[in-house]
Amino acid sequence: MADPIRNVVSTRPVRSRIQEGKPYPRGATWDGLGVNFAVFSAHATKVELCLFDESGEKEIERIALPEYTDEVWHGYLPDARPGTIYGYRVHGPYEPKAGHRFNHNKLLIDPYAKGLVGSITWNPALFGYQMETGDDLTFDERDSAPFTRRSQVIDPAFTWGAYRKPNVPWEKTIVYEAHVKGLTKNHPRVPERLRGTYAGLGNPDVLDYIKSLGVTAVELLPVHAFVQDDYLQEKNLVNYWGYNTISFFTPARRYAAVPDFAFSEFKEMVARLHGAGLEVILDVVYNHTAEGNEKGPTLSFKGIDNASYYRLLPGQERYYINDTGTGNTFNLSHPRVLQLVMDSLRYWATEMRVDGFRFDLATILGREPHGFDEGGGFLDACRQDPVLNDVKLIAEPWDCGPGGYQVGGFPPGWAEWNDRFRDDVRGYWKGDEGLLPDLANRITGSADKFNKRGRKPWASVNFLTAHDGFTLHDTVAYNDKHNEANGENNRDGHSHNLSYNYGVEGPTDDPAIRAVRLRQMRNMLATLFLSHGTPMLLAGDEFARTQQGNNNAYCQDNEVSWIDWGAIGAEERDLAEFTQRLILLRNALPILSRGRYLTGQYDEEFGVKDVTWLRPDGHEMGSENWTDGGARSLAVLLDGRAQASGVHRRGGDATLLIMYNAYHDLVQFTLPESVGGSAWTRLLDTNLPDSQEVASFTSGERYDVTGRSMLMFVLKPDDTPGDAVTEMERSYQHVMQAFERANIQEVHFHLNDEDR
Repeated sequence: MADPIRNVVSTRPVRSRIQEGKPYPRGATWDGLGVNFAVFSAHATKVELCLFDESGEKEIERIALPEYTDEVWHGYLPDARPGTIYGYRVHGPYEPKAGHRFNHNKLLIDPYAKGLVGSITWNPALFGYQMETGDDLTFDERDSAPFTRRSQVIDPAFTWGAYRKPNVPWEKTIVYEAHVKGLTKNHPRVPERLRGTYAGLGNPDVLDYIKSLGVTAVELLPVHAFVQDDYLQEKNLVNYWGYNTISFFTPARRYAAVPDFAFSEFKEMVARLHGAGLEVILDVVYNHTAEGNEKGPTLSFKGIDNASYYRLLPGQERYYINDTGTGNTFNLSHPRVLQLVMDSLRYWATEMRVDGFRFDLATILGREPHGFDEGGGFLDACRQDPVLNDVKLIAEPWDCGPGGYQVGGFPPGWAEWNDRFRDDVRGYWKGDEGLLPDLANRITGSADKFNKRGRKPWASVNFLTAHDGFTLHDTVAYNDKHNEANGENNRDGHSHNLSYNYGVEGPTDDPAIRAVRLRQMRNMLATLFLSHGTPMLLAGDEFARTQQGNNNAYCQDNEVSWIDWGAIGAEERDLAEFTQRLILLRNALPILSRGRYLTGQYDEEFGVKDVTWLRPDGHEMGSENWTDGGARSLAVLLDGRAQASGVHRRGGDATLLIMYNAYHDLVQFTLPESVGGSAWTRLLDTNLPDSQEVASFTSGERYDVTGRSMLMFVLKPDDTPGDAVTEMERSYQHVMQAFERANIQEVHFHLNDEDR
């Protein structure tokens, strides 16, 4: 172990160099002449600023911050510059039973650090107590500096150029969830040195592919600097997903082609995504940190002010409240901790110019000591913040704490991941009984969850799969999870996957099984994109990416998680183009993104209902049909004449008929009568995915719906006498033009020269 005394050149006071500075902004701020350092700690007795040489290896000076204002320690160094490498040593009581874990032997990361250098090498010196004893009441005197990261002052200058943010309205948003590394690590058109990096994601071929699908936003798994878990490294595994944050302002260096320029490389990626018309949403983790529980390391917050930054058990402050399942819970009930999170969000929204955030385990962020409160400090702060009112906020509305499941419980302005959509749609297409009422709720925006306080259908983020769980392919290829590679004897990950393998567990050459699997993937994709709400697509699902049955690939930084672009054959391309067709049709159908919930109530003015639920015989569903547990088919009629926008009647949206049949066998559906038209044009049949011909059917005609299939028709308006063209006719023509484009447009894979 390195000798801490030998590494320190000077510990003499140097007040002649350090000036009092300012308590705000927090962090290390370069003003063009020097650097202001400010760090919050309510219970510290002294804070030392530790400066390092240019290599970051040798500590060259310790300077006590001279001023303490409103619980903020601060000082100004006129000779500091961007690139200065530093850390803090914080003095105070080491009284774990009272919640205090100060240990000045530990070098600490600045909570507001904009840059980090070095890496964490797991060593007992990283712990505030004598780790070998297992007793966190002991005090460790070893210096952690040789084994931890240092903070670095940055120059925030960056030339954004002539570009503007896409500013996609919520009702037009389609999210594509991806991992920075996994998306491009195996992409043949990305230069090898850029694969798996911010620069790789900004590659023109990659962006053109994403754009060609029709999605509007890329949601990235965590890019805040995070820590690799010791227990994973011991098993030769890594924390691939990154839900182990240690710095809320720093882009992870591991995703930078040139780590020392991660800050500017991230900005360039954002600029390139915006240039392609794509928004950037970050998956952020503010509910816990990488410091774990009382037996965890002292890296930053724990050594700066443990009692303020973390929720501790009342009366047993030695221990942490663990609503996250990771050992600790960040204390957003404390005003300075709340301020840190809000400052971080504003920083990424303004300085880094991202367009939104998806909050991991967001229920925790709304939990006060008395429980979850949609009027809690964090949620109130977001609602009134002028910067955050202009970005997209998405909650993962559950955690493992008390009252942790809060789907539909977040306040206005928020969207939420809707796992009920995932489960009900998966269960329905698998053939589970009694799901027709639930399916009806999910495909019409989950009004049972979100229709309150003026919230709109876009508040429901509909998804079939996400990073956590089976991919879409694996949902139809595996009955059970196969997580043996994670080293936990397949005990990790969910067992309730609502999946079905259709006869063979995993890969098969059986053409009948492959055909039904592909049709079921098309059924679920069609349900996703033809439902009300905000669709989210997991990267690779559009071409049936597999993780070989692993439904918890958080530690698989390898081919299990990386997208295998080389495995894309004819079937995979067809599925991707089917997905593209769905998105094109969705965009051409305003009725699917309307801003009001469907009610089924009769409209006296137009003499129609906005939504009518039909049995296969073409008659309206009755209560006995909804309660029939064995029923697995229905149709929904969305009447374009009943659509409203504010106080103005549009009255001309296309009228849609969508049929769902989860029976294994064919079902005959009778095409219903509808005012304004007598013919139905088929736009989609998941049993005929390559059908490009316009096919029309008359009202009253019976259509044979193949088992496990979904269809969509648009009503062809009757001819209008004279030269007048109705809004409904214009809408129909617009839809048919989109249908024609969908038949000729291709997904831009750009995997080889022929693709270009």
